[in-house]
Amino acid sequence: MKSLYFECNFGISADMAVAAMLDAGADKNHLLDTLNTIPAEGFKIKISRVKKNGIDCCDFNVILDEAHENHDHDMEYLFGHEAHDHHCDHTLSYEEHHHEHRGLADIVKLIDGTKMPQEAKKRALDIFNIIAKSESRAHGIPVEQVHFHEVGALDSIVDVIALAVCFEDLLNKFEIKNVYIPYLCEGHGTVRCQHGILSVPVPAVANIAAEYGLNLSFINAQGEFVTPTGAAFAAAVFTSQNLPEKFKVEKIGLGAGKRDYGLANIVRAFIMEESRVDCAIKNSDGFLCDEVVKLETNIDDCTGENMGFLMELLGENGALEVNFIPCLMKKNRPAYLLTVLCKEENRSRLERVIFAHSTAIGIRRSKMERTILSRKIQTVETEWGPAEVKVVEAEGLRKIYPEYESVRRISIEQNIPFDEVYRKIAGGKFQSEP
Repeated sequence: MKSLYFECNFGISADMAVAAMLDAGADKNHLLDTLNTIPAEGFKIKISRVKKNGIDCCDFNVILDEAHENHDHDMEYLFGHEAHDHHCDHTLSYEEHHHEHRGLADIVKLIDGTKMPQEAKKRALDIFNIIAKSESRAHGIPVEQVHFHEVGALDSIVDVIALAVCFEDLLNKFEIKNVYIPYLCEGHGTVRCQHGILSVPVPAVANIAAEYGLNLSFINAQGEFVTPTGAAFAAAVFTSQNLPEKFKVEKIGLGAGKRDYGLANIVRAFIMEESRVDCAIKNSDGFLCDEVVKLETNIDDCTGENMGFLMELLGENGALEVNFIPCLMKKNRPAYLLTVLCKEENRSRLERVIFAHSTAIGIRRSKMERTILSRKIQTVETEWGPAEVKVVEAEGLRKIYPEYESVRRISIEQNIPFDEVYRKIAGGKFQSEP
């Protein structure tokens, strides 16, 4: 099982995360082709290698023309002496430089006009919706009335589209199941922006962290290390903050930041392989034991179609087991008890799926120990090509169970009954002995 881990020891910004994902294997040509379809002018893309404190990193840079240039990487503007003078006029707008203010509808139109995979388009919209909610809360206005400043600038819009495209590319290329972001490291002090001079973390970042449960950790350095787009990306993609105890690193991508803090402001993206039986230990009987989380909720006002769709989504998002049990609720209303078993690292994501795709308004959870048999996924050869089987071993016995997806695929492709395919896969020859 492949996972993606973002190490944010020196914060996170959109361009840093994009560069890290490119370095980890996201398709550069696909990204550039997509960015060329954005219905806007005034920018170009440069992808290069740079050194950060002597470390070789990938750099993703959105270069704006003179009409669209802003102060995003101007350290004197962001953190100069005026930024630390709390008696100065916080209403200064610095109109001597051109700034574009866009509402959410304007940004949605730009994203919709870009030729990109539907999942990537949805991810980009999710990121901007997270930012819009945080700005709405900060300024006490409806989301529809939020006008973005820095994050509505052209370079930020390009950054977010790039984030979405690279992330979906990695998900598909490596079949990523989990995304780990344990914490985001932030600096201290103040930073100048279009709203004036604000404390770090800026309100948008603080609101996103509070709303989505992101862990913040402060480092002994002055400056803004976590940007709103970086925080929104983290909120939109992480599935767990708890790294597995054991994993193998398959690839590492390093993404460089633009601002010069005198530190190696780098985001690292790890492609990791986790064990299918994670951190299991043997009990006194010689069987493997591990821990799972049980989620439960009673649902009495969803259609059967809705419940079936929910079950599919839960399976796709890491659930180990999903079942519905008929039950009676108050006033003798017929209902279903939904039970989901999962690993702790998938719990948050699965809870969000349940809330988003059912009428549940509360979810009970408990940790449970379980006894399991050792199992491996192996490939066998059949007359129709390779197929996967689960090999289960216990007390000297070995049992072979064809994987459902392999049986289903071959049955459909060859127009052969499911049970016939199942029997022949079970008797297939292993490509490598388990």
